[in-house]
Amino acid sequence: MREWWVQVGLLAMPLLAAYLHIPPPQLSPALHLWKSSGKFFTYKGLRIFYQDSVGVVGSLEIVVLLHGFPISSYDWYKIWEGLTLRFRRLIALDFLGFGFSDKPRLHHYSIFEQASIVEALLRHLRLQNRRINLLSHDYRDIVAQELLYRYKQNRSGRLTIKSLCLSNGGIFPETHRPLLLQKLLKEGVVLSPILTRLMNFLVFSRGLTPVFGRYTRPSESELWDMWAGIRNNHGNLVIDSLLQYINQRKKFRRRWVGALASVTIPIHFIYRPLDPVNPYPEFSELYRKTLPRSTVSILDDRISHYTQLEDPMGFLNAYMGFINSF
Repeated sequence: MREWWVQVGLLAMPLLAAYLHIPPPQLSPALHLWKSSGKFFTYKGLRIFYQDSVGVVGSLEIVVLLHGFPISSYDWYKIWEGLTLRFRRLIALDFLGFGFSDKPRLHHYSIFEQASIVEALLRHLRLQNRRINLLSHDYRDIVAQELLYRYKQNRSGRLTIKSLCLSNGGIFPETHRPLLLQKLLKEGVVLSPILTRLMNFLVFSRGLTPVFGRYTRPSESELWDMWAGIRNNHGNLVIDSLLQYINQRKKFRRRWVGALASVTIPIHFIYRPLDPVNPYPEFSELYRKTLPRSTVSILDDRISHYTQLEDPMGFLNAYMGFINSF
């Protein structure tokens, strides 16, 4: 008679095979509308999704919104309409490996490439010579730092940045606290391919909700929208590759923190000390020491990491206050 574990293994194999081929969830009407109202452009043979909306008549201001990890440009949907009342053009993209953009396997994802995609998009839209306001969150704070470095170098063809607003991003590697799942996926050479394949909605939602405030956590339908964006184009299979940005941040700290500290454009940071990714007071003390000229907005005590989703009105007011200050 076969060992019991062999029999269990034989029974489990078809179940596992079926699990690994579960199709991604269908898009909700809201997420489907977001996709259908957007467009795609091609960067080096890869399709990149973006939104480009026209806002208030009479304004010449342009804002480019850079979303965080692990979601997409849909991160900004709660403040999108409010921004149209202040800006002439609103542009947001799904970075390579996220949302509705392509998610190539066996690809070396880097902050440098993601920054180049932003530049390519603005060239595609014929906006490369316009002054741009950058608004970023989480992981994309580092992309904004790389764009700022290029702007500082005065390289031809680069963006001309008018202002920069960061929000709850780990701009200092020494104060950044990645989640346990992020650590396992980033460092687990053997485990990460298994974890990315076994990741499901339950694992995702339980891993993400702790970075929200206790009273501002997303609804189940909102979590399903986030998960649908990740599963689109099998994005769950590249999460471990995308997380290599954490190592890049350490390697290029001098370049990216130095860019923030040396430019003279208006810089603002929207922060909530409850954020577990950027712990208080270590982060805020280092930020004020490194960037004494930057202004800071601190949101309500209930808010945590996803400020624009947890308190969209507070976030919008903080950003408008900054934009209207210069």
